[in-house]
Amino acid sequence: MKYIYSQQELKIPEGVKVDIKTRIITVEGPRGKLVKNLGHLSVGFTRPKKDIIQIELHHGVRKEVACLRTVRSLINNMIIGVTKGFKYKMRYVYAHFPINVNLDKNADGNWEVEIRNFIGEKIVRRVTMRPGVTVEASKNVKDQLELTGNDLENVSQCAADIQQICRVKNKDIRKFLDGLYVSERGNVEGEA
Repeated sequence: MKYIYSQQELKIPEGVKVDIKTRIITVEGPRGKLVKNLGHLSVGFTRPKKDIIQIELHHGVRKEVACLRTVRSLINNMIIGVTKGFKYKMRYVYAHFPINVNLDKNADGNWEVEIRNFIGEKIVRRVTMRPGVTVEASKNVKDQLELTGNDLENVSQCAADIQQICRVKNKDIRKFLDGLYVSERGNVEGEA
């Protein structure tokens, strides 16, 4: 069954500039600028008012109509990113061998996380952060990393990369719970 006309609306807050050209979305705000290419999705954009974006689709089947909400969420996440930013907190979990984490900038200017002594292994695990993601050890909490950035996809993917490089292999994962896990997600601004 085809839906003749489907649409989603998104309100743009003050101080944020959203520009859409050929399905390339540019969002500018107080924290910076984000660009995303949605050229692979067949949706249309209109601006009925200055502060409202309308995402619409004609003659779409159910899967295509589902993309409308996805596009709306993607643009909304970009708006939140350039106004508040995103922050992920990760805790080290270990039973015996203390995990040693070093933070460093590589030649490209991106942060690199180096994990040593994970369940006593000699292997050094390295994860390179994506552009625009900064990582630091928490000042007031022991064994905690803080990942911050404007792009939600980059920040959350970096957290996932760190978590997945510390998977326990060939052991009972119910007993060996060691690793680095996301403990909290939130925004950079608006914290107490």
